[in-house]
Amino acid sequence: MKIDHIALYTTDIEKLRAFYERYFHAKAGEKYINPKKQFQSYFLSFSEGSRVEIMQKTGIPQRAQEDESLGLTHFAIAVGDKEKVDLLTEQLRANGYKIAGEPRTTGDGYYESVVLDPDGNRIEITA
Repeated sequence: MKIDHIALYTTDIEKLRAFYERYFHAKAGEKYINPKKQFQSYFLSFSEGSRVEIMQKTGIPQRAQEDESLGLTHFAIAVGDKEKVDLLTEQLRANGYKIAGEPRTTGDGYYESVVLDPDGNRIEITA
């Protein structure tokens, strides 16, 4: 078995799509629109086969933004090696994105940083 995809609601689907395309080289599939439900979505595919579904729908309440909370707290995107983690982290910082965790080697041996996407979702950038 494998996890097929994770899904994120957003208030600006095009902004979120552009973020993942620009920084993580995601490829967006065809936009799905259901006017009756006021719903739209994209599946974003990554080079290794994983996917993220981004969705927008009228009336979805905001979640309290906190550093950590119960439920899905982050997802990780592997970019290759330590140098790529450092370079992408610095590019995101220079472009105004919040770095929630500086590049480091964790106690369990991962080299990672943590960035917040435009909606505040925590992304671990890993080697």
